[in-house]
Amino acid sequence: MTRHMIGTREEWLAARLELLGAEKELTRLSDELARRRQELPWIRVDKEYRFETDEGSASLADLFRGRSQLLVYHFMFGPDYTAGCATCSTIADGFDGFAVHLANHDVTLSAVSRAPLAKLQAYKRRMGWTFPWASSLGSDFNVSFTEEQQREGAIEYNYRRGGHAMDGDSGPGARRPERGHDRNRRGHVHARERPGMSAFVLEDGVVYHTYSTYARGLDGLWGMYQWLDRAPQGRNENGGVWWRRHDEYDKR
Repeated sequence: MTRHMIGTREEWLAARLELLGAEKELTRLSDELARRRQELPWIRVDKEYRFETDEGSASLADLFRGRSQLLVYHFMFGPDYTAGCATCSTIADGFDGFAVHLANHDVTLSAVSRAPLAKLQAYKRRMGWTFPWASSLGSDFNVSFTEEQQREGAIEYNYRRGGHAMDGDSGPGARRPERGHDRNRRGHVHARERPGMSAFVLEDGVVYHTYSTYARGLDGLWGMYQWLDRAPQGRNENGGVWWRRHDEYDKR
């Protein structure tokens, strides 16, 4: 027998209308935050970053693919990984479908990882994805840390510095990204990679960095959770990490 509160349709409607007011307030706050993101000052990117792509060697400006805006998902896939991060993979499952819509709205969405291009291409085929994915191997265009930084606790992540920065923000899901790695590898190696997203604009031939977010700042980009937050039992994660790469679930 369910232990959840049972009510009448009238009681449900009254509670729903009260909740609707809170949802509308959250929507207004979300709109305000979006406006403030767009008002952040732009930072000119003068460094010559190089990437390997399906089309060959590319600059940061090349990643725009002829458009004026670029959104980069920093996908956790280090050179030693045998597969892409399972958590990043669930996020990518979501944006793979709408990347084409962004592309037709003057926005290129691309993933970037440190793994060699051949590894990215093979994993992309396995997952059936179509979004552009560039290798930043040999570049410092990454959200990653060296073994020395890890050992000395000299890590800066999510705008905080020190060993605690590895934990991301506090609260539900704060450590999710670092748990979703390929478990065939040693955890401390995988902990050198972090997830994030960055935004850039190309204007008059100059690239500017406009925004970045990390840790739970990615929650809103994780489409799966937007649906679960509306399911009767919510995220229902008392048992810990439950998701897998989409081809690793038991076929039932």
